[in-house]
Amino acid sequence: MLPQLKLPSFACKVKEVDGKPYIFDVVRKKFVILSPEEWVRQHFVNLLIEHYRYPRALFAIETGLFYHSLRKRSDIMVLGSDAAPFLLVECKAPAVKLQPVVFEQIARYNYTLRPKFMAVTNGMEHFCFRVGAGGNLVFLDGLPLYSEEPGF
Repeated sequence: MLPQLKLPSFACKVKEVDGKPYIFDVVRKKFVILSPEEWVRQHFVNLLIEHYRYPRALFAIETGLFYHSLRKRSDIMVLGSDAAPFLLVECKAPAVKLQPVVFEQIARYNYTLRPKFMAVTNGMEHFCFRVGAGGNLVFLDGLPLYSEEPGF
């Protein structure tokens, strides 16, 4: 049984195949294995699409990137209308504490992708921030509203 998250609930499609649970991903348009991290990811995607009106067509889920020749995967990437990275989200399972190592992980992805905003969540806690002057993290009070203006 997966925990109730501190994210809006939604009518997700779940099924079982060969004794394993799957959840429907509205971005990838397919069923994926339902792990605790996937539970958080699908809830956060729902939040962005249904509550913040982020365009579904501009999402990329678990896309590959390279960091110093190492292959990595970003959990959620939302592109801006200019096709540049707008919001990068790192999802963790609810039991994973959002410690500095999680922020270091998304900072490595920032080095390659350079999104305007970043967020980390475990479904219970959520932090959104951007990189400010001098490379310092500037924490925001909430998620940024999606804007179709490239200069946002």
